[in-house]
Amino acid sequence: QVQLVESGGGLVQPGGSLRLSCAASGSFFRLYVMGWYRQAPGKQRELVATISRSSANYADSVKGRFTISRDNAKNMVYLQMNSLKPEDTAVYYCNRDPATLGWGQGTQVTVSS
Repeated sequence: QVQLVESGGGLVQPGGSLRLSCAASGSFFRLYVMGWYRQAPGKQRELVATISRSSANYADSVKGRFTISRDNAKNMVYLQMNSLKPEDTAVYYCNRDPATLGWGQGTQVTVSS
C-alpha cells in the first residue's frame, strides 16, 4: 500500500513562491507517472502538473509559473510554485496520473494579501 504525505503549504502573498513536497512509500515509485492535483473550495479536484521519467506537463493555468520535479532515489515529488495568484488557493495533493493511489491529507496553499 503506497502512502503519500504532502507538505510545504502555507500562506503567501500574491507574487510569492512556495515549494511543495510529496513523500511516497513503495518500491515502484520510479515507474509511476506522478502528478500534483489541487482542490479549491466548492470546486472539483484538478490535475495541475505531471511528471514521467522523461517529461513534465502542466495545466494552462499554471504553465510558466509552476515546475514539477522528482527524486526517485528519495521517492519524492516536488512542486515549485512561483508568481502565485489568489486563484491558486487550494489544497494540493500528489498522486499517480491517473490517480489510482489513496489520497494523502494534502497541504493547504493560501494566496492572499
